[in-house]
Amino acid sequence: MNDVRPGRLKVYLGAAPGVGKTCRMLDEGRRRASRGADVVVAFVECHGRPRTEAMLDGLEVVERAHRGYRGGRFQEMDLAAVLARRPRVAIVDEFAHSNVPGGRNAKRWQDVEELLAAGIDVITAVNIQHLESLNDVVEKITRVPQGETVPDEVVRRAQQIELVDMEPEGLRRRIAHGNIYAPGKVDAALANYFRPGNLTALRQLALLWVADRVDEALQMYRTEHGIGRVWETRERVVVALPGGPEGDTLIRRAARIADRSAGGDLLAVHVTRSDGLAAGSSHASLARQRRLVEDLGGSYHSVVGDGVATALVEFARAEHATQLVLGTSRRGRIERFLGERGTGETVVGLSGDIDVHMVTHERAGRGRLLPSRRRTLSPARRVAGPVAGLVLPVLLTVLLDGARDTLNLTSEVLLFLLTVVGVAGIGGVASAVIASVTASLLLNYWFIPPIGAFTLDDANAMIALAVFAIVAATVAGVVDRSLRLSRRSARATAEAETMSSLAGTIVRGGATIPALLERTRETFGMESAVLVRQQPPDEDGVTAVATGPGAFLVLRGRALPSSERRVLAAFAAHVGAAVEQARLAEAAAEIEPVKAADRMRTALLRAVGHDLRTPLAAGWAAVTSLRSRDVEFSDEDREELLATADESLARLSRLVENLLDLSRLQAGALALHLRATTLDEVLPAALADTPGVEVRDLEEIPAVLADPPLLERVVANLVGNAARHTPPGGKVVLTASAHAGRVELRVVDRGPGLPQTGRDRIFEPFQRLGDTDNTTGLGLGLALSKGLTEAMDGTLVPEDTPGGGLTMVLSLPFAGRAAYSR
Repeated sequence: MNDVRPGRLKVYLGAAPGVGKTCRMLDEGRRRASRGADVVVAFVECHGRPRTEAMLDGLEVVERAHRGYRGGRFQEMDLAAVLARRPRVAIVDEFAHSNVPGGRNAKRWQDVEELLAAGIDVITAVNIQHLESLNDVVEKITRVPQGETVPDEVVRRAQQIELVDMEPEGLRRRIAHGNIYAPGKVDAALANYFRPGNLTALRQLALLWVADRVDEALQMYRTEHGIGRVWETRERVVVALPGGPEGDTLIRRAARIADRSAGGDLLAVHVTRSDGLAAGSSHASLARQRRLVEDLGGSYHSVVGDGVATALVEFARAEHATQLVLGTSRRGRIERFLGERGTGETVVGLSGDIDVHMVTHERAGRGRLLPSRRRTLSPARRVAGPVAGLVLPVLLTVLLDGARDTLNLTSEVLLFLLTVVGVAGIGGVASAVIASVTASLLLNYWFIPPIGAFTLDDANAMIALAVFAIVAATVAGVVDRSLRLSRRSARATAEAETMSSLAGTIVRGGATIPALLERTRETFGMESAVLVRQQPPDEDGVTAVATGPGAFLVLRGRALPSSERRVLAAFAAHVGAAVEQARLAEAAAEIEPVKAADRMRTALLRAVGHDLRTPLAAGWAAVTSLRSRDVEFSDEDREELLATADESLARLSRLVENLLDLSRLQAGALALHLRATTLDEVLPAALADTPGVEVRDLEEIPAVLADPPLLERVVANLVGNAARHTPPGGKVVLTASAHAGRVELRVVDRGPGLPQTGRDRIFEPFQRLGDTDNTTGLGLGLALSKGLTEAMDGTLVPEDTPGGGLTMVLSLPFAGRAAYSR
């Protein structure tokens, strides 16, 4: 059993190279060593910076390991030596670095994990562009690809993450003073990767990533210590959307509240009641308000709850909201008098330490007496109905007793009937029955002769009383049926609203399995939603529903009523469809290489059948003519035929060689011999067949890590392609620049350029993008060039030439930087 305590990891995170991460690591190492800690420098890259090298004084440096790779010698951290030395603290630079093949691990962060497992504390550094989740975002900002990455989760597991921050202008001054790069690289660095806009964007990414990490740590602490009350460390404003046009006003008001606090979050939520009480909202209004929230930088949420107020407060607490924004009630005075407390009043009572803002709007107090969205009987109406059934007929009797000389029995019966209808509207059929019985007895005793006794002497009075009872019961039944149908319709509307929201999420691209599970958890207000293979045992607060053969959607939290389970079944169907879609996508991905190979073979056969015929026929005709004994050729004619045969066979050889190289690339069988290569080494041969190329700015360009023959072929293809599209009298221009650890070679032409719609096909084999001249080749040049470039860990992208034309940008890493992915 291994009793070694795992080491602790501390990461210095920077927005860009040069902000001072390595100096901060070494400074901390020196402080720990001065306090008696056993500190070693396992690997630090000083990049020739005198100040950084000076900070190594006084620290023990573990000798590096030397490894050979494809003709070159490279230095790496000697993991075995560090483990054998077993220090208390190890300083390891360049956390995302790719190791030279042949070592124990492919990545340096994997070396660090071995050190941590051995009980060694590690101090390391990484830039924001090397985080896996932000790699593509950084490339879009800087237009510089990053080949070395580290999974975010590995960095998140660090016990300490410290941001090394610097203002963009301060970093640019540091570069301009030569503190980071050699003088010959300063201008290129400042004009490309280290532009102020780039640095500002990278700095924001770093700050937000660290802020999220801090927020995660805080929530974990609150969960572990059972802290439920809100800590106002960050303003999080939740705005409740009722589904009407007033939602626009509420959103803008909430956005202003969030904007007053730096880093404030805006969350909009709409509650769909499973019992139909939230029905009547406008889908068009909610869709418009979702777009408005997203335009203001917020997020939209939809949840299902038994009570609007309770669901709002539970959502706000789950999201650690500090403020809750609601609109004032749309109900009129009479409705508020007859009904229970409004949503706003209930939220205020439940909110606790969450601030509640009641925002007035143009529709406040303009609701109807009994709007369709309030058809279900509230607890107050269930109590008020029977009371009204007893009290209102008595009050009406008192009023009518004073008007005996004015009204006849018919009018009195109609007024009692109106009272019964009113009670039915308040309390339903049960209350109407109570009112009907009470009214019948009062009519008999006070208004039908003989007055003051429960007897009937007049046949007409008996008929009137019977008709009254029948009409009262019928009206009460109709009112109750109307209420039940309204509740059913409202519930169906609520379910349709929830499913519409789910469908909208899927249409917007949120149909991935994790997104659907999170959507399901959020919608039903559950603690978790997971997909499992076996149905779990029955437990309190656990709801399981099948999503397909051998798969179950399991929700943990509150118990779901039957009405919500029906909606949950629809969510489960969508989750099952997503699982099946993922399975089909995986199967399609497996057969896609076969389909691609088949398409390649088809295209190759078509191309070979036509394009190779021309040089083959020309060479064959020339050789046949020379062998003919029927014709005497002059020396001049014979030289011309030999030249034709030689040119045709040379073209044929190049085409076959390109086809073979392309097939090797696709099969992954192309042998590479990467080494330090200068442009002066490959350009003479690459430009030999294309005279008149103007070469500029090649002075002081560092060597690149490349395969010289392959790089020569790439440049030759690019230059030859540019020459074919350059109009007569024009020149192809070749320039180079170096920055951010890479060399960019630009091949510029003044031809017609490329339309935006055709650029996605420029690197496909056998494509000429409208060029119908079959004598120019098979259309393999750019496809082969891109494949060879990527095999050398480079990139090849097209750009528009200012003033017209096309520029092909070839980017390769410096020879001194590690690019060991193969």
